[in-house]
Amino acid sequence: MRCLLIDDEPRALEVLERHVTALPMLRLVESCPSAIHAFEVMQREALAGTPIEVMFLDITMPRLTGLDFLRSLEKPPLTILTTAYQEYALQGYELDVVDYLLKPISFQHFLRAVQKAGRRLHLPEITPFGKPSNNAPSTPNTDERFLYFRVDRKMVKVFVRDICMVESLKDYVRIITTTPQGGTQALITKQSMNALELMLPSEEFVRVHRSFIVAVKKIASYTASTLEVQGITIPIGRNFKGNVVELL
Repeated sequence: MRCLLIDDEPRALEVLERHVTALPMLRLVESCPSAIHAFEVMQREALAGTPIEVMFLDITMPRLTGLDFLRSLEKPPLTILTTAYQEYALQGYELDVVDYLLKPISFQHFLRAVQKAGRRLHLPEITPFGKPSNNAPSTPNTDERFLYFRVDRKMVKVFVRDICMVESLKDYVRIITTTPQGGTQALITKQSMNALELMLPSEEFVRVHRSFIVAVKKIASYTASTLEVQGITIPIGRNFKGNVVELL
């Protein structure tokens, strides 16, 4: 889905951009600091035959508010409102918006809103990396699933099959992956564990500790309190032990 981000706050746009780049079912056309800029982009894309399908629209912006901008469009794209204020919800739904997201916007809520937009466009129900859900036709080659992560100011492509484990580093995570040469490498990216847990397929990855997620197929050995992945000993958290033991 070709999407547009519209918000006058740079920090808010940064958060939305990070969420969009984590979802391969979305293609970011442009981030716009105003509704007027967004209107110019929409005209340009429509003339090129590649119209915007979904827009994430802030409400309180100078010169032209998000709601007034939405009312001005004859055939608006699917709209997901993003705002810090609850009082505009009724007006938003009167304009037939897909969803109403309150800031700060979590990845979980963002993903649900995107899935609602997908249903409006009659797309198969999808997981973060593009794999259809159990209710949709299966994807032919699951080994080719991948995610992008921002590492050192660039977006790095990581195949899901190569991820061994994820470790929390407060506001960042360390992702350990295998390399074609048979070794491992570590990628550090700004991401929350909860968001990453949602992005990874639950049948292939398990949260074993508040600070660790591991690939089930990469577990070499385990005890009642630890397990080993790629020669690294990882503790099993007390709150996660029952689920981990049952799975193994």
